[in-house]
Amino acid sequence: MILEVAQLPVKAGEESAFETAFAQAAKIISAQPGYLSHELVRGADANNGSQYVLLVRWESVAAHQDGFRNSADYQKWRELLHTFYEPGVAVAHFATVAGALK
Repeated sequence: MILEVAQLPVKAGEESAFETAFAQAAKIISAQPGYLSHELVRGADANNGSQYVLLVRWESVAAHQDGFRNSADYQKWRELLHTFYEPGVAVAHFATVAGALK
């Protein structure tokens, strides 16, 4: 299992619209081959309420990079979400070495 961690800096004031759009986008990503699960979290401190982190569990990096990112569905995903980000998204993949997410 691979954990994709995406830092999503949403433009201030657009959090509600982003969350609405993400509800639609979640249907797209959850239907992808190799997708296992996801979680969207929002900053809880007074100075980071526009910061989100998306955690997506994939069977492999290839399922995300070669599969989803190269699909027509990814273009729909981008159309729904990428106008909300400023300055841009940072994405990295991680493999578990100890412990487990619950």
